[in-house]
Amino acid sequence: MAVRRVVPNIQSEAAQESREFYGLLGFEEVMNHGWIMTLASPSSPAAQISVMADDKTAPVAPDMSVEVDDVDAAYAVMRATGAEIVHPLQDEEWGVRRFFVRDPSGRVVNVLGHR
Repeated sequence: MAVRRVVPNIQSEAAQESREFYGLLGFEEVMNHGWIMTLASPSSPAAQISVMADDKTAPVAPDMSVEVDDVDAAYAVMRATGAEIVHPLQDEEWGVRRFFVRDPSGRVVNVLGHR
């Protein structure tokens, strides 16, 4: 299993203000679903930040997202080790397959793969 990218998720109701603030650092909006917006660096597209009010289909907003090349394998590994699954593996309408797991420090990690 390989990691493709890691994105910090900022929970905030100030999406417009965040877009403007991070724009000062060179980030541009690359995705906006209304409840989550992702900003990326044009010169290094994998450098990203997401801002979300709440997660649309999960009980909590994740602290970070980790995109992997095989989300099913990642899910199997986490379950086998007894990690706390916060949100079950499922396909989302916006084209990702994902689950949430709690890390040892209590952070919620959104582990995903694009379909």
